Amino acid sequence: MPDALPRVRVDGRRPTADDLLPFALANDGHFTAMQVRDGAARGVDRHLARLTAAHHRLYGVGLDATRLRELMREAVRAHPDCSLRVTVAQPAGGPPRILTVVRPASDLAAGPAALRSTVWARGVPEVKHVGTFPQIQLARDAARAGYDDALLVTATGEVGETTIANIAFLRGEEVVWPAAPSLRGITQELLTEALPGHGYRTTTEPIQLADVGRFDAAVLTNSIGVAPIGRIDDHGYSDATSAARALDDVYRSIPAQPL
Repeated sequence: MPDALPRVRVDGRRPTADDLLPFALANDGHFTAMQVRDGAARGVDRHLARLTAAHHRLYGVGLDATRLRELMREAVRAHPDCSLRVTVAQPAGGPPRILTVVRPASDLAAGPAALRSTVWARGVPEVKHVGTFPQIQLARDAARAGYDDALLVTATGEVGETTIANIAFLRGEEVVWPAAPSLRGITQELLTEALPGHGYRTTTEPIQLADVGRFDAAVLTNSIGVAPIGRIDDHGYSDATSAARALDDVYRSIPAQPL
């Protein structure tokens, strides 16, 4: 009988308390997350590359990508349709420790999202690291004010990302990614590569918060897919759902890779 969810493993084994202590006591490490269906996910090679690059950035050493993939495959064996998170940390003087967590599969939230702009920037934005408390609190603050998430904006007014997703703006058939420092997501990378084959142009440029109303629509992208943005602060987008659906169709057309 399959293990109950969530299914947690450290280095492929059912963890002891000692195995979990490095992850529980030190706010250190990096991770990636993906949606797995039938034992496959989009951009598996990119997830592996992200983990390897992040580990070198944080600890100055590489990772065994073959071993990582084996652990990812083992993690989902009994649950081929799931959400998979892979967290890697390297305690001082020790080898890398790899935590896999399998949870129920996630779907896109219903309805366009409302974002509240907030002046804040993630530290070491190029790494998907575990130091996410500020983002969690900003999202909570936004929710208390009646929004779905916070839109992170630099001190000079440049749009970056949300607390959990990349953001893109549409200008006709052009998809524009903000140039402000942010985590470049796997879905963002996959879409940037795939969109030109579906009649879209893609570009990256500085976008001021004051200029978000000059675009036709805005969308969110993360491992779950492409979701519409209904409004940013007081500016609403009337074509949010159809624009997001069109881009999500492109995303769904990208073949998944077996773990």
